[in-house]
Amino acid sequence: MTESLNIADRLTASAARWPNQIAVVQPAGRDAAGQYRYRTRTFAQLEVEATSIANGLLTWGVQPGQRLVLMVRPSFEFIALTFGLMRAGIVVVLIDPGMGRSNIFRCLEEINPDGFVAIPIVQAIRTIKRRRFPNAQFNVTVGGRKWFWNGKTYSGLLAESRKPIADRRDTVFQNPAAIIFTSGSTGPPKGVVYEHGMFNAQVDLLRDFYNIQPGEVDLPGFPLFGLFNAAMGVATVIPDMNPTKPAHVDPARIVAHLRDWNVTQAFGSPAIWNRVGRHCEATGVKLPSTLCRVLSAGAPVPVPVIERMRRAFSNPDADIHTPYGATESLPVASISGREVLEQTAPLTRQGAGTCVGRTFPGIEVQIIEITNQPIRSMADVDELPRGKIGEIVVRGPSTTREYFQRPDATAMAKIKASEFGEALSPPPLLPSSPPPLLWHRMGDVGYIDDQGRLWFCGRKAHIVETELGRMFTIPCEAIFNNHPRVFRSALVGVGSKPRQRPVIIVEPEVGQFPKTGTERDRFRVELLELSKANPLTASIDTILFHPSLPVDIRHNVKIFREKLGPWASRELGIAN
Repeated sequence: MTESLNIADRLTASAARWPNQIAVVQPAGRDAAGQYRYRTRTFAQLEVEATSIANGLLTWGVQPGQRLVLMVRPSFEFIALTFGLMRAGIVVVLIDPGMGRSNIFRCLEEINPDGFVAIPIVQAIRTIKRRRFPNAQFNVTVGGRKWFWNGKTYSGLLAESRKPIADRRDTVFQNPAAIIFTSGSTGPPKGVVYEHGMFNAQVDLLRDFYNIQPGEVDLPGFPLFGLFNAAMGVATVIPDMNPTKPAHVDPARIVAHLRDWNVTQAFGSPAIWNRVGRHCEATGVKLPSTLCRVLSAGAPVPVPVIERMRRAFSNPDADIHTPYGATESLPVASISGREVLEQTAPLTRQGAGTCVGRTFPGIEVQIIEITNQPIRSMADVDELPRGKIGEIVVRGPSTTREYFQRPDATAMAKIKASEFGEALSPPPLLPSSPPPLLWHRMGDVGYIDDQGRLWFCGRKAHIVETELGRMFTIPCEAIFNNHPRVFRSALVGVGSKPRQRPVIIVEPEVGQFPKTGTERDRFRVELLELSKANPLTASIDTILFHPSLPVDIRHNVKIFREKLGPWASRELGIAN
């Protein structure tokens, strides 16, 4: 018999051990002096709420295995709903609202959900577009009243739980818990199927690697981290910010939350810490001494951001850490800000790529030959030697197995472990044995150095193929980013592979964009001097300037080079 496990059981355990400990803190306006007011909930209260939600859904008639879309603002209710849905065995569908309207509708139609748990505006749109969602019969309105659409309100769902409780089917750890869509930064967003055991493994990996202790206080800029926190006995302080626009966060608000609740850990994209670090540098503000670790994920953290954040810490032992991974496999590796500044940053500036650190215990990484073809088995590939750039593939207990109803995408992204025979899908579990693990192709290129550290050199889809060979984005861009007036840059290829023309597109620092032709020529000459001095970029002789490179909304760091390639072609008058 397989082990029964539901990730919501981690909340039950936290509530049993620390019933009166604060689990969730949420801003609730400000007082006359401008100080934040907050409302709090304990682990016991969160457990009761999640249980009521699960019972209400099952009593209402929702069946385990059905799919409900969750589109609720970060809040106590969001965390309770996530646990409640999972406890009932329902598959939670999470879609980033920042991916754009057309992508959102495409993803929702692909899921064909059995209902929506969402704010009123989403329910209104769902009702207007109801023909697109014919199976959406279980709809819960959260954070407002129900108007002309069907379903229940949040309070009505809780009231439903007071009826006779339906039996909950045991959820084994291979059952789907959630479908989380990728950001679509290098292609159409795809639904990643998460099993309960994968979430459970993520909690353990993060807790043990960073030595996160029960009773700590976390400020997460990504709502789903509240799920991990509750599973670790850690309080979640929900920041007063729009999580879809991290580059526009008010840093003073973040600092206020850190101080008000003696926060020990904070998580967010590099865009958030760029804002906070610049704020502290400009005002002389120091972050509270309780803060011992900052985690920043989603993209490599620029060295200036690390430098500013480390200067802002008042705790001498505090550091900023960058966990590396993807929606399909997280976490994979991690590096501290101290190691970056003391060891790897000088190499990065010379074009070595971005070091993402050492792998988490239990996570395996290999570097294989770059190919755009599917790979059935690891027996069919050769592992590259250390120092050689290739495709990054990983496996571990938190590595996902498939994309939702995307067999072709799954076949392209997954490689069966050579020790498990011919089937792409893993064989059934044996009693008391861990599940066989597929390898996941990260879509990234990089290498492993002589110290066993993993280096990131860019996305495979962004490789520029020239007559002289392949050019990788991150190493090449670093050469130009050394210029003090450059905020960031992007390498793109113009023309057809393998005879592309490499072009660097530069976004200058604020106030540094060249205003005249003379200024532009002078700036370009300075950049070409940097380029010609390094063999990685010596072949680049075309530089364009862009006022604001297009980036993803979720992290505000990933550059949409797919959009910049056609833009560069138009600027140069070349058919791409």
